Amino acid sequence: MHPENAKALGATNGELPPLELLRSFDAAARRLSFTLAAGELHLTQSAVSRQIQQLEASLGVLLFERRHRALALTEAGGVMQRAVTDSLERLRDATARVRASSAPRQVAITTTPGFASLWLIPKLARFTSTHPQVDVRVSATLDVLDLESSRLDLAVRFAPIGRGVGPALFEESVIPLCSPQLAAALRAVSDFSQLTLLTVEYPDHSEAPADWEPWLKVMGLDDVRMKSTLRFTQYADAVAAAVAGQGVVIGRLPLLRELVRDGRLVAPLGEGVASHRGYFIETSRRAAGNRDAQDFAQWLRDEAEAAQRS
Repeated sequence: MHPENAKALGATNGELPPLELLRSFDAAARRLSFTLAAGELHLTQSAVSRQIQQLEASLGVLLFERRHRALALTEAGGVMQRAVTDSLERLRDATARVRASSAPRQVAITTTPGFASLWLIPKLARFTSTHPQVDVRVSATLDVLDLESSRLDLAVRFAPIGRGVGPALFEESVIPLCSPQLAAALRAVSDFSQLTLLTVEYPDHSEAPADWEPWLKVMGLDDVRMKSTLRFTQYADAVAAAVAGQGVVIGRLPLLRELVRDGRLVAPLGEGVASHRGYFIETSRRAAGNRDAQDFAQWLRDEAEAAQRS
């Protein structure tokens, strides 16, 4: 295009060119190629060339020197490139901030049903009160969900000590617990044989579920047999039955610490023993970009430390 022709087609002073023309100019100016710019913008080379001509016409100046198989910015093109690049970057940043501010803030966590119902949920209001704009999604399941494919930020996993992934939240100890009414009738360890065992259904249907084994071994009661057994699919249901006075449950501490502190469950015999298992906080890659997820992980650690101090 001849300069005089470009000036003849120029727009009125102060009128901004269409954004699609500026985007094409930005790509062509960076790559100094209409063909490469077309590939970046998913347009044809002829479409980019026409848009650059339209922009030059609207400005009344040439922006590129068309050389043999090459482009070069004119002086006006260099001035325009600096302005367009800065403006587009500002627009991209502003758009990202606006979208981020309007996007729902969420923390997605997976953990076991027992941890969720007995430890996490009773405390959760303390987090939501300080983060009222954050939606917390809890996936309570015994399945070990993959954090990345399930789009989860955090997991609180129950695992043997030494095999947990991520920082430890707390270690577990186990101790038989029952209602105060049942505890009043116990005079010796042997009296446990007159009570109903409340336990969780295990795949191997063992007579002495794994939850009891650490305590039974320490007490020298490997062969103890209870009067009867009630089996549940969820640990929280076994705990609820114990609170109702239906039998004795192996208490996982600190999950049940508040029930013990409030006197709804008591430990009639001895102290707890280590189960050599614990709860660990695992974070996904996506949590690194989620400040609310990082706050939630720190809140979990703070709650665990506060519970242990009390």
